[in-house]
Amino acid sequence: MGCESNSRNATPPKPAIAPGAESIRARNVAANFEIDPRIPALIPGFDAPFFQAGLAGYSDAAMRIIARRLGCPYCVTEALLDRTLLAGGRGFAKADLGELHDNVPGGREDHPLCGQIMGSDPDEMAAGARKMIERNISDDDPHAGFQTIDVNLACPVKKIKSKARGGHWLRDPEGAIDILRAVRDAVPADVPTTLKIRRSWDDTPDAERNFMRIFDAAYEIGYAWATVHCRSVQQKYVGPSRWHVLRDVLATRRDRVVFGSGDIWNAEDIFRMIEYTGVSAVSVARGCIGNPWIFRQARQLMAGEEPTTPTITEQRDVLLEHFQLSAAVNGEHKASFLMRKFGIRFAEHHPDSETVRRGFIAVKSIADWRAVLDAHYTGEAAETRDSALAMQR
Repeated sequence: MGCESNSRNATPPKPAIAPGAESIRARNVAANFEIDPRIPALIPGFDAPFFQAGLAGYSDAAMRIIARRLGCPYCVTEALLDRTLLAGGRGFAKADLGELHDNVPGGREDHPLCGQIMGSDPDEMAAGARKMIERNISDDDPHAGFQTIDVNLACPVKKIKSKARGGHWLRDPEGAIDILRAVRDAVPADVPTTLKIRRSWDDTPDAERNFMRIFDAAYEIGYAWATVHCRSVQQKYVGPSRWHVLRDVLATRRDRVVFGSGDIWNAEDIFRMIEYTGVSAVSVARGCIGNPWIFRQARQLMAGEEPTTPTITEQRDVLLEHFQLSAAVNGEHKASFLMRKFGIRFAEHHPDSETVRRGFIAVKSIADWRAVLDAHYTGEAAETRDSALAMQR
């Protein structure tokens, strides 16, 4: 689908368009921040102003659990197509619900979890949402499954036979509102529904009005919050996001719970966006691929502590944990291929990043994976690199 994916058409990490944001003292903001009490009241456990976005091809249970172990309070699945869910296809497999193999923590540790749904027809979206909630029924573990249903009106995915889905609904606000209403009516009243939406289709005045029409209607219908991605649909992932647009929206909608997304590359960016735009929480997307420590660092900033860079030993431990979780979800053979893209991104934190990156690119088996870890993340070489990292702090 390409939703929140790290594609070759995506702009490399750069600051958002946010005039004046460079003067914000993000660490002071973090140390004095208190989460909007309406958020944990709706979703117990959502106790910090950041979370992991749904990332196509990445955010399976393994990635989510690693993020949670390092401080992420809330995660979103990648966008699940309503028709896939209704057909009993790969939709639920992509959400990675249920028990993980070999006693690896699954349902209870992967909590609270938001299931994101995307589609082209109000009735099918409603039926898909009901099916997702039906998965929550568990006598053994009432916390398993989805605690929230999120409607995706953001993904710049292609149309299906000229039918809108994802971000394309921003050109048809009344159709988008029909979908929002259908999903809200289909989901039990005690299950929050939320919205993921782009700031507009393009940069025309009509597109801005369409956004506001959908945005306002969502809250009127009963949606708990909207996560606004600060790029237009036409931008996809190219060019900077525009935080100033979201700031202007919040200036006239101060009573609403609104989350922000776009160009969050480090822990300080989270609090910079909060201070600049007025959002209650921030979605971390591409910035957490290969860097789950961003969540630990954000919590350290909130505690008034110096954020710590992961040592080589810590990197190895997390890489091993992630591989073991991925193998439990996907099987060792598939995990050895899936984990290459994570290893490539993890390599960015290694002092010898290019050599390590090439090593991960060549991985074709679990033996290859372990060989890279043994060569670059253990023994005397690791101790030397840890000492070098410590001196850089």
